[in-house]
Amino acid sequence: MKKLILLGASGNIGEQTLLTLKKEKITLVGFSVGEHTNKIKEIVKANPNVKAICVKHYDDKISDQFPKIKFFVGNKGLLQLINYVKADIVLNALVGFVGLAPTLECIKNNIDIALANKESLVVGGELIKKALKHSKSKIYPVDSEHSAIYKCFKATKRENVKEILITASGGAFRNLKRNELKSVTSKQALKHPTWKMGKRVTIDSATMLNKGFEVIEAYYLFNYPLNKIKVLMHDESYVHSILKLKDNTYLGEVSKPSMINPIIYSLKDKKDTVNVKHVKSLEKFGNFHFHEFNEKRYPMVTYALCAIKEKGVMPCVLNASDEVAVSLFLKGKISFLDIEKIVSRSLRKFKNQSPVTYDLLARVDQKVRNSIMEEYR
Repeated sequence: MKKLILLGASGNIGEQTLLTLKKEKITLVGFSVGEHTNKIKEIVKANPNVKAICVKHYDDKISDQFPKIKFFVGNKGLLQLINYVKADIVLNALVGFVGLAPTLECIKNNIDIALANKESLVVGGELIKKALKHSKSKIYPVDSEHSAIYKCFKATKRENVKEILITASGGAFRNLKRNELKSVTSKQALKHPTWKMGKRVTIDSATMLNKGFEVIEAYYLFNYPLNKIKVLMHDESYVHSILKLKDNTYLGEVSKPSMINPIIYSLKDKKDTVNVKHVKSLEKFGNFHFHEFNEKRYPMVTYALCAIKEKGVMPCVLNASDEVAVSLFLKGKISFLDIEKIVSRSLRKFKNQSPVTYDLLARVDQKVRNSIMEEYR
């Protein structure tokens, strides 16, 4: 049976992953839960082969309950966990910059990665690309969009592909005009029309930075030209992403909006292309609605494209400013449109630097966070 380490077991992706393990005959040997230590007992009970756990803060009352399990602490503990437990694959479902170091550690140790942590590629894509050249590791995407693209590429030859179309629901406010966004609340923003996701990704869906991130991910995952990766609005979230072929036909995966299938696919790396349809026009995918993407309505996608074109530390600035801005919005300290303003201002304020190293990214990440928090203290 394949041995798995699950980073971010207490989050949305983590919880759904745990539901699939027994059925898919995958053995959980290690996991992290951050501050959600109340979930440890239930996870261990269902997965008796767990050898190690990482938590954000050490508590001997918790570790004493599980004397046969090794406990690690904090961000360094995530790396220690990977090295302590010999796993076949690590599912990285951490949220934010913290997910980059574990991804790089897996590559260093020739361990395969099921990647749900967007920020690994957004912030450290160049580092990951370079590290993979000297590793046996493979990255399998967990995002539904990239899982769909992965399957579609298996259903055709690369030279047949004209464009990658990443579908987007538009988030909670897709039916509102920009002047109607001034007074929206975090409670409203968290009501996604088609998906149930974690808080940050749900807010990022409302601003559409999530799609900017996904364009960057696709650029690195599939080594595809940035100008040939486009966003396509799709109301129902049933067509998870599309390859437009040179004969102007389309390949796309069609299924209900659920993360279970992408999770299983990333862990098992199945060869099948189930649910991938080849159609002559978008209308042939089914009774769905597609719309042209409006970059003026969603400027955050443009910010993401500007950052990745500059490369260096600018994608790091993009992510760090968004992480802090989303947190401030969820706490009611800023308005929804202030998220855009903070990200835009940060991209103008901080100068690009290269060559990129992990230490440089870590310093820039912290510098951006400190700068914004000081302003909104």
